[in-house]
Amino acid sequence: MKRRTFLSGALGAATASLFARASRAAEAGDGMSSMQEMSGMSGMAGMGHPQPALAAADALAAGAPLSGLRTLANESREAGVFRATLIAQPAAHALLAGQPATTFWQYDANAANNDGPVIGPLIDVREGDRVEIRLINRLAQPTTIHWHGLPVPADQDGNPANPILPGAEHIYRFTLPKGSAGTYWYHPHPHMHTAEQVFRGLAGPIIVRAAADPLAAWPERHLFVTDLKLFADGTIAANSMMDWMNGREGQFVLVNGAREPRIDIVRDERWRVWNGCNARYLLLAFDDGRAFAQVGTDGGLLGTPREGVTSLLLAPGERAELIVRAGQGASAARLLAAQYDRRKMAMTHGSLPPTPTATLAQVQFAPRSDGESVNKALPAQLRPIAPLTPSNAAKTVVFSEAMDMHAMHQPGASKRGMPQGMQFMINGASYDPARITLTSRRNAVEQWTIANQTDMDHPFHLHGTQFQILARESEGRRVDEALLAWRDTVNVKPGESVHIATIQRETGDRMFHCHILEHEDLGMMGTLRVT
Repeated sequence: MKRRTFLSGALGAATASLFARASRAAEAGDGMSSMQEMSGMSGMAGMGHPQPALAAADALAAGAPLSGLRTLANESREAGVFRATLIAQPAAHALLAGQPATTFWQYDANAANNDGPVIGPLIDVREGDRVEIRLINRLAQPTTIHWHGLPVPADQDGNPANPILPGAEHIYRFTLPKGSAGTYWYHPHPHMHTAEQVFRGLAGPIIVRAAADPLAAWPERHLFVTDLKLFADGTIAANSMMDWMNGREGQFVLVNGAREPRIDIVRDERWRVWNGCNARYLLLAFDDGRAFAQVGTDGGLLGTPREGVTSLLLAPGERAELIVRAGQGASAARLLAAQYDRRKMAMTHGSLPPTPTATLAQVQFAPRSDGESVNKALPAQLRPIAPLTPSNAAKTVVFSEAMDMHAMHQPGASKRGMPQGMQFMINGASYDPARITLTSRRNAVEQWTIANQTDMDHPFHLHGTQFQILARESEGRRVDEALLAWRDTVNVKPGESVHIATIQRETGDRMFHCHILEHEDLGMMGTLRVT
């Protein structure tokens, strides 16, 4: 069934028009949460009971200096050992004037201290470190920690098959191999709870540092981007039917937990940027068109810098390392998540309008006059990257969707933990914990083809390893990838096939899925068994 032709004739033309107006009104930001965010779309009887209105777009204060991320303290005194504790627990933060504090779910190092940004503390480690992190679960749901992008053993990667129950704890243990330096993050991965746990605040950054980093002397700045969907009474909104369909986008886009913070730049800087949103795409750009350099992707530094970049797309889950120049004189610019059309679903034919441009930060450039901190030359070579050459082993992953509109409009369909009527599938099936979707052999270099047979973008993520993009194919035209880089997440456009080369170094079961977290929870995920 084609997704854009799924509306049941039984609903009638008038009802179809109503749904179309509701979904487009929500996208236009009229203050309703998608027909009050589709609360009535669970059945016509629900229309008399709208959800609360969303908070105004300017309800959160803006313009404060960018907060630094908290750093997780190392409890170990042994050289080469990083040992720490994280507690997943509710935490209250005062956000809206005159309203009760907003309850997030947050990673903290102890039970009594939740000061600072909601973002989980930065885990700053080095290649070769032995890592031991104890997670204590003080939530009412099972949880895990997935070490997104890191090459850790399968039984330490927080897969859905290894839940930590409420009140329980678990110690994750792994060693970071040579060559693993890069920008990563951690977040929960319990099946059917991942989206909620992340949008309520459970996510944090990881940096793995190399012994020899050609950019180690550059001042470093961290921008962890999330978004927040907040009702006017200060409560975090549950997912609506439209959130499940398209992936959740909050009305507030936050950097290090704050709205439109101010960044003051006096010298050329190295920026690490994380897209920690459930579904929002970040087309990074400055509003005055100024260029920056890209020096890294998910899996660390590029082989050579990319100079003269004016925009860079980060799909949900992706990261990048940038060089931002202080410039020649005092100036100001806005760092944007520019408009990007990922073809979100409407309730009738066609797509919703693109998400409007959002300001991420206000940036003030005031370069020093010492001549050493601006216009610094980047190394011509950052690190060697050997291209992967696939053997004859080949695999295909196909993204598809099916919408049962009759089921979606039954009374209460959007009130359950998982909404009725939506199927997000890989290779024709929704995720089943008992099913092995694909199998691979350890140390075999394989070519995977990720084919998107839907009408909207989907970011593909593979656990336990990195991969290289070989080519992209659309409408019968294949274009080889120009940028040799290590990644663990790649966006796949509607009708597009992306060819990647990858290798798994450890045996065990690995997940692969769409990193729009609502789609992952609804079944767009599979299990790879590595033998």
